[in-house]
Amino acid sequence: MRVELVSEPQYASLVALLCELHTYYNEGSSVSPETVRSYLVEELLAAHSPLRLAVAFQDDGQVLGFAAVSLSYSLVDPSPGKRRQCWLKELYVLSSGRSLGVGKALMQWVARYALENGCCRIDWPVKAGNARGIAFYESLGAERVADRLSYRLSGPRLGELAGTG
Repeated sequence: MRVELVSEPQYASLVALLCELHTYYNEGSSVSPETVRSYLVEELLAAHSPLRLAVAFQDDGQVLGFAAVSLSYSLVDPSPGKRRQCWLKELYVLSSGRSLGVGKALMQWVARYALENGCCRIDWPVKAGNARGIAFYESLGAERVADRLSYRLSGPRLGELAGTG
């Protein structure tokens, strides 16, 4: 297994994985591979995208998992060595590839990427009910950030706040 930034030969396999991810987060929903491929190429991998997608794949090119990361700067700590941070937007492993070291290999890649880009830390969200994921992250030495909550504004309330709804 290798981990590196996604390249065109892995697109088809990654599209299938992104379709699985969609179903995981949107139970009972599906999305067409064509829609996902278009989104992957035109948005996620576009020059204007802040995301970098790393994939774990086998010698035959089969993608087993991916990590989506972006780099940001701290607004609260301008100290050298604490300015740059890595945001792990998503880590997902093919359901049949779990507990085989894929997630750890991806997280090792993310850690190297963060350090190579001058980051002092990696932050990421986790679904509160994802006990297996939480246990995995804690096994890597990650610590839960107790003083942070996550909020979301969407739909009509987003439009209302923007003054358009």
